[in-house]
Amino acid sequence: MTTASMEIAKATARRIRMVVLDVDGVLTGGGLYVGATRSGDAVELKRFDVQDGIAVRMLQNAGIRVAIVSGRVSAATDLRAAELGIEEVYQDDNARKIPLLEKILAEHGLGWGEIAHLGDDLADLPVLQRAGLAATVANGAPEVCRVAAWQSSKEGGRGAVREFAEALLRARDEWDGLVDEYCRERGG
Repeated sequence: MTTASMEIAKATARRIRMVVLDVDGVLTGGGLYVGATRSGDAVELKRFDVQDGIAVRMLQNAGIRVAIVSGRVSAATDLRAAELGIEEVYQDDNARKIPLLEKILAEHGLGWGEIAHLGDDLADLPVLQRAGLAATVANGAPEVCRVAAWQSSKEGGRGAVREFAEALLRARDEWDGLVDEYCRERGG
C-alpha cells in the first residue's frame, strides 16, 4: 500500500509532460445540478473552482499539456475546457479511460511514465495504476488513496487541482517564476 504525501519528488516531477484530470470529483465536487428548461430541454450545471482554472494555465505556461478524461459526457465539461484552452477533452459514458489515454499518448509520443493523473474514484484506478505520477484529492475513494503517490489536502472542486499543480511545479522549481510571469502580464 502506498502512503500518499504532499510532496512530489523532483525526478518524478521533471518527467511529467502531461497532466490528465478527471472532472467529477476532481475539477468539480462531484455534485450535479440537473433540470430542464420550460421547453423540456435538459440542463446540467457543474461548479468549477476559479483557482483550479489558474492552475491549469500555470501548467500550460510551464509547457505541460493538460488533458481531461472523464467517465461522463457533459456539455459543461466542454465549455470549461474551452475556457481554459484545454484541447484534449475525452468523455466516455462507460468510463473506458485507458483506450482514450492510449490514443492521446500515441498522438503525442508520450509514455505512461510521462503523465500525471489526478483522479478520485474507481473509474480512475486503471489509469492511476499506470501513470508516472498517481495523485488524488482529499476525498478520494479509499481504493484510489491506496495507489496514489500524492494526495491533496483539499477536496475535489475546492482547489485540489491548484494544490496539485503548485506541488508539481514547485518540485520542478518553476512555480515562483510562473507566478512572477503571471503578475507581470497583469501589470504587477
